[in-house]
Amino acid sequence: QVQLVESGGGLVQAGGSLRLSCAASGSIISLNFMGWYRQAPGKQRESVAIFTGASSTSYADSVKGRFTISRDNAKNTVYLQMNSLKPEDTGVYYCRLIAGGMVYWGKGTLVTVSS
Repeated sequence: QVQLVESGGGLVQAGGSLRLSCAASGSIISLNFMGWYRQAPGKQRESVAIFTGASSTSYADSVKGRFTISRDNAKNTVYLQMNSLKPEDTGVYYCRLIAGGMVYWGKGTLVTVSS
C-alpha cells in the first residue's frame, strides 16, 4: 500500500511563490511516474507537472516557465516549485503516483492566489 501526503499550500499574492511537497510512503519502487495535478473550483482535475520517466517531465502550457517539478528519491518526495503565481493557479493540488499498475492519489493541498 502507498500513501501520499501533500503539504505546502496556502494563501499567496499574485506574483508570489510557493513550494509544494508530496511525501510517499509504503511499498515504493519508483517515483518515475509521479506528478502534480490540480482542480480549480467548478473545473475538472488537470495535469500540471509530471514525471514521465527517469529524467523526463511534462508541464501544462499554462505553467511552463513558472513551475518546476523535482524529486528527492532518497526521501521519496516530489516537489513543485511555483513562481509568478496567478489567480488562475488557485485550486487544490494533488500528487499522483503510478506504481505496480496502481494509481495512488494524495488528499490534496489548497493553493489560493489573491489578485
